[in-house]
Amino acid sequence: MSSKSRGGGGGGGGGGGGEVNQRSLVSKKWTLFLSVVCFCAGILFMGRMSMEPESSYAGITRNTASEYETLRLLSEGCNPKMKEVKRDPKDIFGEVLKTQNAIHTLDKTISNLEMELAAARAAQESLLNGAPLSDDPKGNEASASPKRKYLMVVGINTAFSSRKRRDSVRATWMPQGEKRKRLEEEKGIVIRFVIGHGATSGGILDRAIEAEDKKHGDILRLEHVEGYLELSAKTKIYFAAAVSLWDADFYVKVDDDVHINIATLGETLLRYRPKPRVYIGCMKSGPVLSQKGVRYHEPEHWKFGEAGNKYFRHATGQIYAISRDLATYISINQHVLHKYANEDVSLGSWFIGLDVEHIDDRRLCCGTPPDCEWKAQAGNMCVASFDWTCSGICKSVERMKEVHRRCGEGEKALWSATF
Repeated sequence: MSSKSRGGGGGGGGGGGGEVNQRSLVSKKWTLFLSVVCFCAGILFMGRMSMEPESSYAGITRNTASEYETLRLLSEGCNPKMKEVKRDPKDIFGEVLKTQNAIHTLDKTISNLEMELAAARAAQESLLNGAPLSDDPKGNEASASPKRKYLMVVGINTAFSSRKRRDSVRATWMPQGEKRKRLEEEKGIVIRFVIGHGATSGGILDRAIEAEDKKHGDILRLEHVEGYLELSAKTKIYFAAAVSLWDADFYVKVDDDVHINIATLGETLLRYRPKPRVYIGCMKSGPVLSQKGVRYHEPEHWKFGEAGNKYFRHATGQIYAISRDLATYISINQHVLHKYANEDVSLGSWFIGLDVEHIDDRRLCCGTPPDCEWKAQAGNMCVASFDWTCSGICKSVERMKEVHRRCGEGEKALWSATF
């Protein structure tokens, strides 16, 4: 029994060992299979992870290169899309014309603004200095016709000692009283004697001029102390004052010993009205006089080069005319414009470097009879007449009426002229 029991026990033990071996075999197969599957899955996952950044980087590189090339082409003006557009030459020419017109309009606008600025500055300075805004002591003239357009303003340079000269001009070529007002209203021509103040303000000289102006009403007073060596300064102040008082196409300066034909002067200036910057007169280029004591000595002769040199071209000082833009330029820059000893040289120097047309018209410097008389008979009426030897009409007080009688255009010519 005991043998059976051991045998049975042994048999039972052998049966249990076969079952264990079978389970171990199955577990190894599944372990191997799962390992292979996991290994393959890991390789596949790692492969995809490594491919995605590479493809993204390549895309970014291609996009960046493309954008860089486009920017390079645009910066060099070689836009491929623009190359495909063909432009008609007529369209290009039309755009050029439009641009030129726009520039011209802008230039004109700037000139007008500068003129208004100069007028405002001059008016402000007049107020600060306590001076009237008009040559009329009551200020009625400026208020009667504000901002009216005139053809020209003629300023006759005169001095305290020249009362007889002024009277000779009034008796000949300068209209008086109602005729002078009519000249302004109908023809747009303003004429004034131009004078400053004496060294002693309110002195006998000033009072004499005030009484004369009260009688005739044809004097423009400047904030300037009179003196022969101060003519350059007086010229600047005159143009600044004239621009602030009258809106004219031209501003003329003439000496009080020169004969003028007003209608002929107006017709002459009218030819140059379309031009923006003109400087009209008898152009000359005299020697620079370095020797002291001689007339027209130039203290700053060294600025004009070696001894024996000549001045640049400029209009003789007896009479000249400038357009509104140039008068405005002088008004705006009067505080920095250099003054030479001679007034006509100073004026010419102010236009050096500017886009100015110099017009040499010899009819502005005819001689006295018989020269101006012969020219008038030949149909070539003179604008101005004087004697070069005297820088004006010699003994003008005695001879002005004779010159006017023999060389004058006649009163009818003035009132029949159309400007």
